[in-house]
Amino acid sequence: MGVTEVAKRALVGRKLRSEQLGETLLPKRIALPVFASDALSSVAYAPDEIFLTLSLGGLSAYTFNWQIGLAVTLVLLTVVASYRQNVHAYPSGGGDYEVATVNLGPTAGLTVGSALLVDYVLTVAVSISSGVQNARSALPWLEGHEATAASVLVLMLMAINLRGTKESGRAFAVPTYLFMIAILMMGLWGYSRYLFGDLPSAPSAGFDIAAEGQYENGITGIAMVFLLARAFSSGCAALTGVEAISNGVPAFKKPKSKNAATTLLLLGTLAVTMLMSIIVLADLMKVRFVEDPAHQLLKNGTAVGDSYEQDTVIGQLAKTLYSDFTPLFYFTIACTGIILVLAANTAFNGFPVLGSILARDGFLPRQLDTRGDRLTFSNGIILLAVAAVVLIQAFDAEVTKLIQLYIVGVFVSFNLSQLGMIKHWNRHLSTETDPQERSHMMRSRAVNMIGLGMTATVLVIVLITKFLAGAWIAIVAMIAIFLLMRGIGRHYDRVSEELAIDNTDTTLPSRVHAIVLVSKLHKPTMRALTYARVSRPSSIEALTVEFDPATTAKLMEQWEELAIPIPLKVVNSPYRELVRPVIRYVKEIRKQSPRDIVTVYIPEYVVGRWWEQLLHNQTALRLKSRLLFTPGVMVTSVPYQLSSAGRAKQRLAKDRPAPGDVRRGFRDHG
Repeated sequence: MGVTEVAKRALVGRKLRSEQLGETLLPKRIALPVFASDALSSVAYAPDEIFLTLSLGGLSAYTFNWQIGLAVTLVLLTVVASYRQNVHAYPSGGGDYEVATVNLGPTAGLTVGSALLVDYVLTVAVSISSGVQNARSALPWLEGHEATAASVLVLMLMAINLRGTKESGRAFAVPTYLFMIAILMMGLWGYSRYLFGDLPSAPSAGFDIAAEGQYENGITGIAMVFLLARAFSSGCAALTGVEAISNGVPAFKKPKSKNAATTLLLLGTLAVTMLMSIIVLADLMKVRFVEDPAHQLLKNGTAVGDSYEQDTVIGQLAKTLYSDFTPLFYFTIACTGIILVLAANTAFNGFPVLGSILARDGFLPRQLDTRGDRLTFSNGIILLAVAAVVLIQAFDAEVTKLIQLYIVGVFVSFNLSQLGMIKHWNRHLSTETDPQERSHMMRSRAVNMIGLGMTATVLVIVLITKFLAGAWIAIVAMIAIFLLMRGIGRHYDRVSEELAIDNTDTTLPSRVHAIVLVSKLHKPTMRALTYARVSRPSSIEALTVEFDPATTAKLMEQWEELAIPIPLKVVNSPYRELVRPVIRYVKEIRKQSPRDIVTVYIPEYVVGRWWEQLLHNQTALRLKSRLLFTPGVMVTSVPYQLSSAGRAKQRLAKDRPAPGDVRRGFRDHG
């Protein structure tokens, strides 16, 4: 086993057989952290974004934080209810893409596909960056190195996911459940102290907040509506990741749809409870969280300056509530940082599956539909990691910048999915006669109609409030990916049409004319001549290109001495070219007999070392690359193994145990 293979096995583990795919399916207890970590983790940064946006209007705007939280919760519960229907109606794993394609057509499906692909990349970038920023509360040395740390974490997640869905789920299950415990425990402790009148105020409670210029004279009317709408759109980041379960239904154990729907219900209940507990607790403890603390936070009318370090909302809550027992503070911060990193794992499960479905439908390269050694779509995992690292480096891992690009894609898919489901129910209602089934379908359609109304409203608000702040970048990316997929789809369709069998494909060629290329007489040339003769073409000749008359004369003399029973054709090359005279000669043969097939035999060396390849076969490579574009011409490489290739063959032929042989007792451990 070579060094590369050893490194690969160490990274991804032993290979799995195709029939072992069932062993990788997930029970609900593991599926929840795998597919719901993104939605659950959003409770760590969605409150930050709500408070940060409201801070633009000063302290007076802060009074609306819990109302905005309730509005976000209402939308979240409606979307969860809608997706519970999706997983029953479309359990194949296509999710929103399949719903839109089946009910609204390929264009709508591609729109959803491009939106989700962009959103998955942003999920990784935002989650990892947010995790690093939260970790900075406990690890000050991360200051200034956030982008590097985030990129390293993305690559680590990629490596873990390459080992398989079940393995990554097991690795991430404990941290995800610990995060739930940390947030729920912090909420219970905080509300208990509130009930007993012992709830402390956050360290930032004593600060006043300087409103932004346009809000300095207070916020009323349209300005107030716009600010609240912007805060609401930022808080709707809590809905990201809800769609991941509908895309991952095939990864669940049977009954797949039922288990996926149950997991969605658990996700919705936990996300709402955790989100509202943080927002209300932060309001009770008078937490102040602003975009520019050095200038926005005021103490006795004076800005606090650059010396003040602002912790996240969860960081402030934990530090205050656990001031007498710091281990719980570090536990909460650690769990929050880890879950924000692991939230990206949802995208690492959703992106490759969606990519494989799009590739299967001919809209992305076929390689994305290939399973790797561990039965994962490894090419999709690697592509997602690379795209996320590029985004993190481009935006320097700043969540405030990245969040502006976020949630546009997911709400585009939400809207088209809801619209598709409404059409789905309408289609079934037109043929269903059973009163009980019709009643069920009408209730389901009502849920989707309410969901469409809510998600459409959110999308409009997001586009209005975030377009100039950065959402336009995500929209441009979606359009670019949409056009790219359309182009790939047209290419595959065109190739499929060209490759379709017609009457001409069953007609035999009139003759087969063989040409053996000769540079000098040696063993590779003789092998090519012999192979061409054994192939029994209609006619055969050898072809050499003359650079030097003396060399050509010597070759012809050797040819006659060996009495080779094949005519040798000499083509003159006054400009010392090799490829062009051969191509010209082959085309002349084709022009004389268009129904004939011309087979060109090219002798090649087979070497065992990479550097030897650089010293040989370059002319053959150039010839093949040109001949492959010539209609009616077949190119046959006739290999001749040099001694170095023989030694390489011996190394490869050594008897090695196949994966699992030792475990099954077919080989000795020694």
